[in-house]
Amino acid sequence: MTNVVELKVGLHCDQCIKKILKTIKKIEDIETYDVDTQLNKVTVTGNVTTEEVIKVLQKIGKQASNWDQQSSCC
Repeated sequence: MTNVVELKVGLHCDQCIKKILKTIKKIEDIETYDVDTQLNKVTVTGNVTTEEVIKVLQKIGKQASNWDQQSSCC
């Protein structure tokens, strides 16, 4: 089953981004992933759950939250 997981993650510097990408690549059953530095958004597609991706990012010290829970208002 393919899910699209969209998360808000603090992407402060190149080191953070490299660490996140390296970690995401290790997740089993992912098909694609994308990091949007403008929006601080990480998108992972594959046989994964939001909870799985959040847990993996928390292990490297990154706070992540569900993108849908973010207010898009000013």
